[in-house]
Amino acid sequence: MAQDPLETRTSVDGWFVTEVLPLEPALMRYLRRNWYDKSELHDLRQEIYLRVYEAAKRQRPSPVKPFLFTTARHLIIDRLRHKKVVPIDTVADMEWLNVYDPKPDPEQHVAARQDLRRLEEALDSLPRRSRQAIVLRRVHGYSQQEIAAEMGIQVETVEAHIAKAVRILADTVPSRRQSLVVKARRYLTRRS
Repeated sequence: MAQDPLETRTSVDGWFVTEVLPLEPALMRYLRRNWYDKSELHDLRQEIYLRVYEAAKRQRPSPVKPFLFTTARHLIIDRLRHKKVVPIDTVADMEWLNVYDPKPDPEQHVAARQDLRRLEEALDSLPRRSRQAIVLRRVHGYSQQEIAAEMGIQVETVEAHIAKAVRILADTVPSRRQSLVVKARRYLTRRS
């Protein structure tokens, strides 16, 4: 026996109001974080809702939240493909593919803490004046002229201290590339 279209629409409407609409604040945060043109956010939301609603008329997705965010991600990808011009910040920040939890996973947290510890140890191992120059430059954002005035030395000496610090740090802190290689291997291992 075929179901009445009006009855189907009413039941989908009720499902949509109780299951999907409460997720709107999280969806809008996701869209704000991951779509470069803020003027299109409301159109994106409406198109996502339309896709979810149409899918629910065929079969109710369960669980709802992953389905909603996967739909959002697919719509963003579709829009980027159609625009053919992808803003560099969209390509550079691939974290937006992580739909379910924006927080770093435990491995990333531990790795970041270890990197920070190694950096602190490397900074502590620098000669005092080189450490002072690199911290003023990289942490506090001083210009070389400001560092020279602060430390009471010539600009050329500041350059020498910074160059020395960078060489030592590059030798003692593992390269970012190596870290990315390890993460890529972990990812491929998990996928297989």
